[in-house]
Amino acid sequence: MRTRTHVNNPRFRKKDMTILAFDRLGTGVPEVKIIDRQCEDFKIWKYKYGTLVQSIRMISCKGKNVWRQQPQKWSTVAIGIDKADRVLFIHVGSPYSTHDLINILKELPLDIARAMYTEGGPQAQLYIKTGAHEYEFVGHSEIDFSNNTNPLFSWPIPNVVGISLRKD
Repeated sequence: MRTRTHVNNPRFRKKDMTILAFDRLGTGVPEVKIIDRQCEDFKIWKYKYGTLVQSIRMISCKGKNVWRQQPQKWSTVAIGIDKADRVLFIHVGSPYSTHDLINILKELPLDIARAMYTEGGPQAQLYIKTGAHEYEFVGHSEIDFSNNTNPLFSWPIPNVVGISLRKD
């Protein structure tokens, strides 16, 4: 995760195939893009945006569900792009396996083109404040962590992607 002025995590994980790119450095590219490293050359795209956030691919550039089925279910927060390059901030509070959730998202009339997983379980959070309206969505897991007595156990927010209205 990096911005123009700060590197939050310099590690580049080869297995995580998507990068959310925004804060474009010039014209001629979408304002927000999910770069799929299997279909696109990240070495070219990384110089076109000031902010890059790497995560796990859910829906590939070919529209495929790339998540294998697993028995665990949890809430999920994800970021997607539709076919008109609009950004989708997705919070699903009900627990689903990620594979099943992707299939559900693909069936909705969202025209979703790509999506990336940003968090799951209790850390899957979405906060919205606009004008007089404020909403906070918190995730859940099928695993009960409420009786955990480990003092090191907490639910810190791993990363934050924030947006605000530009004045111009």
